[in-house]
Amino acid sequence: MSDYTAPEPQCSALLTIDVQEDFSRPGAPAEIPGTWDRLPAMRRLVEAYRNYNLPIIHVVRFYSADGANADLCRRESIEGGARMVVVPGSSGAELVEALRPGAAAHLDADCLLSGSLQQLAQNEWAMYKPRWDAFFQTPLEQHLRALGVTTVVVAGCNFPNCPRATIYGASMRDFRIVMIADAVSRVYDQGLAELRGIGVTTLAAEEYLATLSLVVAALYRQRSCRRCD
Repeated sequence: MSDYTAPEPQCSALLTIDVQEDFSRPGAPAEIPGTWDRLPAMRRLVEAYRNYNLPIIHVVRFYSADGANADLCRRESIEGGARMVVVPGSSGAELVEALRPGAAAHLDADCLLSGSLQQLAQNEWAMYKPRWDAFFQTPLEQHLRALGVTTVVVAGCNFPNCPRATIYGASMRDFRIVMIADAVSRVYDQGLAELRGIGVTTLAAEEYLATLSLVVAALYRQRSCRRCD
């Protein structure tokens, strides 16, 4: 592993991508198969980041009722009468309950569509992305830099589309990257090999959480020693 791409968990942020009811819940109108099964691993990651007070950004997608903000490849089907999903303000656009910081943590569509991040809890935000890549026309890079983040950890929905595009967007901005393979739906072996080829670390949730725990414990010991000196 290169010194330039090795993860720095103590300076990391967790990105959950498109883990919304319409994409995740079994039988939902735009269900991405396998996403619901990945939720336990996603939740363990989210809970660890909360416990360690490390930043979490829940990246979400909205489609306006008229489809005006939809990707070009979806415009024709929408104009043909396809059912709209993740409509701003709808229950289907909400984060799945397992990842919310509390029962009252609902998405503020107006805030998010304006380009602002919505704070959901301490060190935890939601952010709207208009296209596959969470860095495209969003405040994500600026937000991460302001937090001192060097490493992005990716979990979420539908690897071939938004997680993969976001990973490439992070790579182009010189972030160190970890993809949690069992916390992302529709992952396949060739895709993982391609990510490793651009310096992405691919790990299972328990592997990464074990490393994160060791790093945080080491930092705590260092700080305790400094206080004693």
